[in-house]
Amino acid sequence: MAMEPPNPLVVQQAAAKLRDGGIVAFPTETVYGLGADALSAAAVRRVFELKSRPVHNPLIVHVTGDAMARRVVREWPDDAQLLARAFWPGPLSIVLHAAAIVPSEVVGGPRDSAATVAVRCPDHPVALALLFAFGAPLVGPSANRSGGVSPTTAEHVRSEFSDGEVMVLDGGPCITGIESTVVFLGEESTERDAGARVLRPGIVSAEQISAVLGRTVAGPADGHHDRPLRSPGLLESHYAPRTPARIVVACEAARIAAEEPRAALLAFSLPPSAPAIATMIQMPRTADLYAARLYAALREADSLNAAFIAVETPPTQGAVWSAIWDRLRRATTPRR
Repeated sequence: MAMEPPNPLVVQQAAAKLRDGGIVAFPTETVYGLGADALSAAAVRRVFELKSRPVHNPLIVHVTGDAMARRVVREWPDDAQLLARAFWPGPLSIVLHAAAIVPSEVVGGPRDSAATVAVRCPDHPVALALLFAFGAPLVGPSANRSGGVSPTTAEHVRSEFSDGEVMVLDGGPCITGIESTVVFLGEESTERDAGARVLRPGIVSAEQISAVLGRTVAGPADGHHDRPLRSPGLLESHYAPRTPARIVVACEAARIAAEEPRAALLAFSLPPSAPAIATMIQMPRTADLYAARLYAALREADSLNAAFIAVETPPTQGAVWSAIWDRLRRATTPRR
């Protein structure tokens, strides 16, 4: 998959729309984001309205690099600089205490001294061109209705919003396909021995972060989250198709393929040539390719009007597979 280069004229038009308080969907290496001026409370509220997003679910702020990141955080510790040098541009979001200029809508909670904000520099030429043209930070939650399957193509975004609501920049399919790793650097983030932990898993692993920082970084804490939330992607049901979905083991996947004509099956181990009554969508066997394919496959399955979606269990070993499992667990949790 190739990322499309930016069209300078279209990027300038998009930046002008953002300056007018408008909303622009832009591609990143992870998923397409719903962009708005991160320092405009009115623009950010419009993003929440379009997505029907819970107000307590915070947003990630996208920046061109550490210089722009410093504008939206209260402090920029050495640890943040180390991580930015190692992983930016790229799929790592760093949570730090928010500067006073960051609206409360962005942080998903009270705008007090404990408020935090996640920042990241995306690794996509269109996203970076837009950020440089706009000249200020942008929020960029996934460009879809809240709780649904994240978009990894421009067409996915257009299926969610009208042209009058959102301007869409087409940068080709997203090459990573799942959202960024989010790391929290701790309450006392200027101290070298401060606690740090991954809040949301992604392509960048806790082990990789630990190697850069020279100390252990904890992984996500199952079933426990800070209040207010310090990261998006922590709600129990998230990334979910409209069709009921469940995870099944290989033998159950084989039975569904052979006996369930109204099922849609995301198959991992079953060969494409296996006899099937169900509609079978073949999934890649490598973690990076599986991640890049996952959301598009869920959307494809959702379009089939199946009675249910079955996802054959993928491997569990490795950071990327762990991130995939995090998305699958949330995608198959019934909505309340």
